[in-house]
Amino acid sequence: MAAWTPKTWTPRIWTGLAALSGLCAVALGAFAAHGVEAPKPAEWLDTGSLYQMTHALAVFGAFALHRAGARGMGLVAGLFLVGTLLFSGSLYAMALGGPRVLGAVTPLGGLAFMAGWALLAWRAFTLPPQA
Repeated sequence: MAAWTPKTWTPRIWTGLAALSGLCAVALGAFAAHGVEAPKPAEWLDTGSLYQMTHALAVFGAFALHRAGARGMGLVAGLFLVGTLLFSGSLYAMALGGPRVLGAVTPLGGLAFMAGWALLAWRAFTLPPQA
């Protein structure tokens, strides 16, 4: 069995994970707007869904760059997906009644997001100039 790495991900996997992430972002954002009355849980759901949607779209972009031959985009997409799980996931869990200690996980997701964006920027600035 092949190792589960971004290099072995098929277009179906990349697209499916990004699409499911976008779906969850919309669903939880709608739940924040219409199904939660307490202000703090609604805020956590709203923030989580905003970051999740942003990074779902970023995974699509990283995949497009990967298909165009840009190196390192599998890692970028992976960092965005891990960031979503940690950042948005911890906010969702707290909003749905999980322990507040999960808030300690949220910054780790933020670091994964920042690492993904930093890698994307580094790869962009080290591309050879176009003639």
